[in-house]
Amino acid sequence: MLTTHFMDREMDRRTLSVDLGSGPDPANPFSADDVIGIDSQSFGDVVLQCWIGFEPLPLADSCADAVTAFDFLEHLPRCIWKDDRLINPFVEAMNEIWRILKPGGIFLARTPAFPHPEAFQDPTHLNIITDTTVSYFARRISHDGTPVDPWGPELGRRYGFVGSFDLLHQAWDGSHLIWKLQACKPVEAIRA
Repeated sequence: MLTTHFMDREMDRRTLSVDLGSGPDPANPFSADDVIGIDSQSFGDVVLQCWIGFEPLPLADSCADAVTAFDFLEHLPRCIWKDDRLINPFVEAMNEIWRILKPGGIFLARTPAFPHPEAFQDPTHLNIITDTTVSYFARRISHDGTPVDPWGPELGRRYGFVGSFDLLHQAWDGSHLIWKLQACKPVEAIRA
């Protein structure tokens, strides 16, 4: 019995990273114990098939320590008409990312962004990101502790975003913008 209890505790400490738009080789920049890719195409046992932003991610609430999205967010449409209503796949994807992250979990994204031509040149880029897009999903706090873009989270809620993130870091990497967000949710959100 002691061995079983110890093994359960070991499993509880394993970390999970989820890579969105992973293709056949999911990224694991946090060196998580387990990594799952999610893509519109199936690539075997470690990549689940899902149309991100159009259907729920096939994972439990509060299960992931980290979610990554490298060169992916720009491919999500801003809005579409579906079933006699307007939906926003980008906002829905952000809702799902927040849903599967554990309290304090990290979302790391890298995407080509405005004003760089790379944001527009690929015809499959449907979602143009700017350095203020993050304000709709995350609290940005200035060095003096005051909120940057205090209007952002309220507009995000109005547009359907149900979660909350804190912006830990945002920086340019050439033509790409990098976001590092932390999920804000109560610890009770982890289901037994």
